[in-house]
Amino acid sequence: MGRMDIERTPDERFDRLSSWPYEPRYATVGEGLRMHYVDEGPPDGPVVVLAHGEPTWGYLYRKMIPGLVASGRRVLVPDLIGFGRSDKPVDRAAYTYPAHVAWTGDWLDQLHLADITLFGQDWGGFVFLVHVGLTPDRFAGVVAANTGLAAPDVMATFTPEQFAPAASAFLRWREQSESPGLTASWAVGSPDSALNQTAHVLTEEDAAAYDAPFPSERHFAGARQFPWLVPLDGTDPPASMLRRAWAGLTAFEKPFLTAFAEHEDITRAFERMLQAGIPGARGRDHLTVPDAGHFLQEQQPDLLVDAILSLD
Repeated sequence: MGRMDIERTPDERFDRLSSWPYEPRYATVGEGLRMHYVDEGPPDGPVVVLAHGEPTWGYLYRKMIPGLVASGRRVLVPDLIGFGRSDKPVDRAAYTYPAHVAWTGDWLDQLHLADITLFGQDWGGFVFLVHVGLTPDRFAGVVAANTGLAAPDVMATFTPEQFAPAASAFLRWREQSESPGLTASWAVGSPDSALNQTAHVLTEEDAAAYDAPFPSERHFAGARQFPWLVPLDGTDPPASMLRRAWAGLTAFEKPFLTAFAEHEDITRAFERMLQAGIPGARGRDHLTVPDAGHFLQEQQPDLLVDAILSLD
């Protein structure tokens, strides 16, 4: 088997980014892929992992890291393979749901993280919630923000009323994700993006930072492939992996908080399912994040920091 064809974004693309002073750190995962992460705050502080989705990277959390560090947390922000400063396989077929779970699992293993509070949004939740279900002892609590876990048995329980708005918005995004010339900054900051329900506007500096990881189409394969990884049926893999993960979540009694944005539609159908299906979610004051859409970290970072800290 030949070596995987990868792109590695040049370091100078990340020089002098607005509000991003963090030293890059790296782990090697899978078959020699370099995975980037930020590790800030006291090394012996309670661990918080902030997990991004598509087509963003750790920069999405720039407004949340300072408040968490100031509270004494050790804050880790990984870039999924294909995003940020992490390596980017060029072949879209390299990006599978089980592969992302394996790569992030390697990362968790190498850093020997324990008692993790997870904040997962979009694919950051879809990937890392598998770890919560399969290795629950590793986690102290979860904030699930505009995310879910799409096991086939779970998908089958959605009513048309729950699923139709999400399906419509998701299919619109999936179509947009194939558009020639698509950029990450357009997905986050264009009023025409299906992921930007609140017509959020980025500054030029922030737009440049979102686009920094992707200097060419060869770097963009992961961002284009993610919408096609959503498991819409019982095909294996990943169906059996997701069933096992959900079985673990239905026994997870540690704090589990949902934080869905007021204007989120794509993942909304998972909100009540997480609240009802996970023991640690029952009886909690779950958060509806006001004046926010899919990328709620952009709009309400302080509220989300408070939500993370409330799990203590």
